[in-house]
Amino acid sequence: MDELLLMNGPNLGILGRREPQLYGTDTLADIENTVSEEVSDREWKVRSFQHDGEGELVRMIQDSYDTVGAIINPGALMIAGWSLRDALANYPRPWIEVHLSNVWARERFRHESVLAPLASGVIVGLGSLGYRLAARALLAIADG
Repeated sequence: MDELLLMNGPNLGILGRREPQLYGTDTLADIENTVSEEVSDREWKVRSFQHDGEGELVRMIQDSYDTVGAIINPGALMIAGWSLRDALANYPRPWIEVHLSNVWARERFRHESVLAPLASGVIVGLGSLGYRLAARALLAIADG
């Protein structure tokens, strides 16, 4: 059975409690369930991973070359996650970068992602709906 990598970076493990006015009230478990529902007709399973450390995220990408694609919310690592960027440059499948908040409506330092140029697409500012849309996009473009 094919698997989709759903990977979330620093501070995303506390979704639902973390600044709900900015990030919403859905938990990471809620998001995982939504993505699983979205890809179930294709019989994809979701390999979900969240970690606050960049090295662990890099290792997960390297250990997930067998997945059909990925949804990645790197959190603040979008700004200067160079080792994460290098790992994603070698990831052999399509992947979508997702951010819950509209990063361009926020502080200036959030206005550039070092990862986005490598992504198959980027979804920002739609809250947890962005993950569902990323899953739909991957269903349309991924082999499997």
